[in-house]
Amino acid sequence: MTGAIERLLREHAPIALGVLVRRCRDFAAAEDALQEALLAASIQWPVDGLPDSPRAWLIQVGARRLTDAIRADQARRRREADSAIQSGYVMPAEPQPAHDEDDALVLIHLCCHPALTTASAIALTLRAVGGLTTAEIARAFLVPEPTIAQRISRAKQTIRDSRIPFRMPESPADRARNLRSVLHVLYLIFNEGYAASEGPDLFRPDLAAEAIRMARLVHARTPGDPDIAGLLALMLLTDARRAARLGPSGEVIPLDHQDRALWNREQIAEGVALIASALRQGSVGQYQLQAAIAAVHDEASSFDRTDWPQILALYEVLLRISDNPVVRLNHAVAAAMVKGPAHGLRLLEALDADPKFRNHHRLHAVRAHLLERDGRIPEAIESYQSAAAGAASLPERTYLLTQAARLRDDAKIQSTQWAP
Repeated sequence: MTGAIERLLREHAPIALGVLVRRCRDFAAAEDALQEALLAASIQWPVDGLPDSPRAWLIQVGARRLTDAIRADQARRRREADSAIQSGYVMPAEPQPAHDEDDALVLIHLCCHPALTTASAIALTLRAVGGLTTAEIARAFLVPEPTIAQRISRAKQTIRDSRIPFRMPESPADRARNLRSVLHVLYLIFNEGYAASEGPDLFRPDLAAEAIRMARLVHARTPGDPDIAGLLALMLLTDARRAARLGPSGEVIPLDHQDRALWNREQIAEGVALIASALRQGSVGQYQLQAAIAAVHDEASSFDRTDWPQILALYEVLLRISDNPVVRLNHAVAAAMVKGPAHGLRLLEALDADPKFRNHHRLHAVRAHLLERDGRIPEAIESYQSAAAGAASLPERTYLLTQAARLRDDAKIQSTQWAP
């Protein structure tokens, strides 16, 4: 299957699934039908060529599979039809949204099912809407892969057993509850798009673009919500640096060496305006704070002119709102830039006690960088190698091994220069 076809399938699958779920009111059946449609597409499209509307093709084939399944079990369906409709498990199809492109967003709301816990709803949505693998979701949650597999399986079973229909939330309380989960899902989808957790690519622009598109839809529906504005600002300000993150040979370019002329100034201007407006409302949450940090980075004319004391202060506020290992890791980096690498290394020691994070490759990578700045080269080389061993992303692994090799070569040159 070509890369172009694979990208099309990833782009249209969540929307097609949203249509099928709303038609049959059975998530598992719709997902099975879509998987068959995706398999058929991967076989037929390379031979027959792309259909005029790939999305419509997937929906039509998926709907046909659903119809075939219903016909195969028609006798039982007839006996159960009345009770099923009354229970709400199988419902007549609701009117379609005015625009098909909204279906992915509808599906996110549908997956935030009232019978599910927030964690289960988010895991299920990342699989259905983001198309993330179980391994990618596990890395986002910092839990073992089997735990996520069981969580998704139980979520589907809970939905089947609850007999509560898939529908958009009706009450303000349900909509508010769903919104928090929706924002978290979009945040995680964007993160996977901006920094792929595994595979040959550093980032997945299609995934990041889809998260931004859906965040714009949510923002258009609730323009006064500062959390939504903060999340959209964060996405825009972060994605604005994408063109500068890879060198001409596909090598990873860290923030301090990026050509800032390649940054997308239109996205930066839009993101800064959004976060400035959100902060003026007086409600400060994790998305607004992260967006404010991204804005400080993006508005600096060079890495050396970055206002690190302001970034450190923002991270300290963020720690009080959302104390988690990733925030602590970034806080340590900011503290090292203000107070020196030794101070940052001391802050990392607390993360070594966290069983979920102490072996994470990004912890090893940050430690390697700070050890290098502190002049502890042999330890830095070892940490770069440990980080590379744990990185599932090929570009990240290559970058980390290159850093270790660079330090080894520098050490050899210095030892040669000082040899008698």
